[in-house]
Amino acid sequence: MEDGQWHVQKRSSFRNDSFVREYGAVPETGCLSIIVLGASGDLAKKKTFPALFHLYRQGFLRQDEVHIFGYARTKISDEDLRSRIRGYLVDEKNASEQAESLSEFLQLIKYVSGSYDSEEGFHRLDKAISEHEISKRSSKGSSRRLFYLALPPSVYPSVCKMIRTCCMNKSDLGGWTRIVVEKPFGKDLESAEQLSSQIGELFDESQIYRIDHYLGKELVQNMLVLRFANRLFLPLWNRDNIDNVQIVFREDFGTEGRGGYFDEYGIIRDIIQNHLLQVLCLVAMEKPISLKPEHIRDEKVKVLQSVLPIKDEEVVLGQYEGYKDDPTVPDDSNTPTFATMVLRIHNERWEGVPFIIKAGKAINSRKAEIRVQFKDVPGDIFKCQKQGRNEFVIRLQPSEAMYMKLTVKQPGLEMSTVQSELDLSYRQRYQGVSIPEAYERLILDTIRGDQQHFVRRDELKVAWEIFTPLLHRIDKGEMKPIPYKPGSRGPTEADELLAKAGYLQTHGYIWIPPTL
Repeated sequence: MEDGQWHVQKRSSFRNDSFVREYGAVPETGCLSIIVLGASGDLAKKKTFPALFHLYRQGFLRQDEVHIFGYARTKISDEDLRSRIRGYLVDEKNASEQAESLSEFLQLIKYVSGSYDSEEGFHRLDKAISEHEISKRSSKGSSRRLFYLALPPSVYPSVCKMIRTCCMNKSDLGGWTRIVVEKPFGKDLESAEQLSSQIGELFDESQIYRIDHYLGKELVQNMLVLRFANRLFLPLWNRDNIDNVQIVFREDFGTEGRGGYFDEYGIIRDIIQNHLLQVLCLVAMEKPISLKPEHIRDEKVKVLQSVLPIKDEEVVLGQYEGYKDDPTVPDDSNTPTFATMVLRIHNERWEGVPFIIKAGKAINSRKAEIRVQFKDVPGDIFKCQKQGRNEFVIRLQPSEAMYMKLTVKQPGLEMSTVQSELDLSYRQRYQGVSIPEAYERLILDTIRGDQQHFVRRDELKVAWEIFTPLLHRIDKGEMKPIPYKPGSRGPTEADELLAKAGYLQTHGYIWIPPTL
């Protein structure tokens, strides 16, 4: 069998022959067409096309079998699109060494213009795809078509209808048609269910890939390995040993030109309901019976179904001063740019353990991390509890790392203690190893048909059930965000909520990422 014949490719470091046997990979011989809808937009330029280029450079997209199509309303030529995205694909430092592969990649891109709600443009798109398939001598029905919707959710139904009507792979001889849809998947439970129903009438669940790029991050993907491949954590990962869990997302900048878009959604819809809730699932879920995508997603759904209704008194909302100066933001906006809340999981493992979810814009630092804080040592003979508790920290971004905060003896003649850490910093430990971007990994998973890191419909439904009551109260103005200064930690009430929930802040210790 030649390299690349299976859709689970041999060259992948985490896909091997035993995986192929166990999960039943299907032989694929047809050519691959990747169609980026919304090709002239920011998401496509900054994320989708760069991810495709990096996959091409690494050999995961082969020149002899793949072609990339851009589709949008803008009337431009193939060369215009290539010129628009060129600057986003390589930086100046690597321009010379990547020049040849960049030129090859850009020649794979063809552009078709048309509207998102009429058949004329999509028939032209289908014709262009079919011509590519014929040129590659692909057997009829064996070709693969991946449609990436880098578009606002409002046009998903019409675009999906056009794809179904005009652009489907005509028969099933090992080929497929798959669609990738970006968040936000609705604004509340009702709109999300409506969107799911509209798309579900056109495509099977196995064809729909709801992308949440946080699930593609290296350290997020490491959660299952950490929890279930290390005996060390098995007896500790429960309410008997863990006092609280924090999942934090901070940005040190505001909406910066996205005020109008952001005001429609707010920090809870934009970050918490999707990204951070997905991280919570991986932290809290039970061990799946296998690594099959459905088994993993089953366990995530069980966790979400165990989350209790959120109490108003365990929510602090904030809005940074100056947010409403943006001309695209209404003067009376009630949209939170900051939120801290406590989620409680009603099951045997986590009863009584607060999961503190925190996200904010225009905060004093930029980071995303998981912080598992363990309970105090009983009978503290060293009287060191005031220094801080043991914590296991997973830094998702930037400076990817995992470290365990421990109390150790201060070097010297005195028996005094100090906080230190066991540190696995990726930049230091894995020098020369390129950590893939989340979009690279997830697009590759879509090509392979691996839905493990994508959101299933019932999972999406339960997630919205958790947050919709709170969001409706905010939308009605029943809950008001507290003003906070840009560059601060956010409202002081948020720190008070953390303390009330049981989080004990460490004093006199700061983790410093190692420098090379």
